[in-house]
Amino acid sequence: MKPVASTRVERSFSRSFAAYHDAARQQARSAQKLVDTLATTGAPARFQRVLELGCGTGHLTHALTEGFEIDVLSLNDISPKAEATATAFGASFLCGDAARIDWPETPDLIASASMIQWLPDPAPLLSRAVEALGPGGYLALSGFGPRQYEELTALGSTAAAPGLCTAERLAERVRGPLDIVATGEEIQPIRFVTPRDVLTHLRQTGVNGRAQKGWTKAKLRQFSEDYHARFGTAEGVSLTYHPVWIIARKPLAAS
Repeated sequence: MKPVASTRVERSFSRSFAAYHDAARQQARSAQKLVDTLATTGAPARFQRVLELGCGTGHLTHALTEGFEIDVLSLNDISPKAEATATAFGASFLCGDAARIDWPETPDLIASASMIQWLPDPAPLLSRAVEALGPGGYLALSGFGPRQYEELTALGSTAAAPGLCTAERLAERVRGPLDIVATGEEIQPIRFVTPRDVLTHLRQTGVNGRAQKGWTKAKLRQFSEDYHARFGTAEGVSLTYHPVWIIARKPLAAS
């Protein structure tokens, strides 16, 4: 049986699937940054077997296939609608919770963007990735850090993902079995005209899957007033993104 939180997130991302690709500009930017970092830190130009976890509408998939030659590509996502992404890229599709499904054997690249933060504890998935990688294989992973949506957190929202953590904490989970090649993070405030535009953005990107609040006119009015009071400027209101990423490599087997 799927955990309730997992089912809720699945439904939310499935509902927002059509709107996600265009709305998730920061997620697309983070995916491209991850691939650019992988390409400039010694990764080979060609991978034999690639497993992407949480492929969604294909932001990372597109960047990977543009940046590297890939012989066999396997895509995973919790939403069945992401099978369309796999079909578009000629990949096999593995539907379900990334921590529970069967993975292809010994991939030489496991990659994921904007997914790891939805796991309450990323450690089991990271341990599984360490075990699954073939000798010399790469782990390329990005998510979001603790300052993600800090405006919403300050106003008492529960919409933020449960597993937000720093790049260094992600690196600590795999350091030792894997060599850390690169880590990084950025703080990226973006602007919206009104707090209602922020809520629309969250809905279009599936982030409201964990929110417990039912909106009434009175609650929406109060939320807008509070948001403006604390985070409003002449240019609108801010919403902070905090992308984090790591690149790690499994040592080659001893001869």
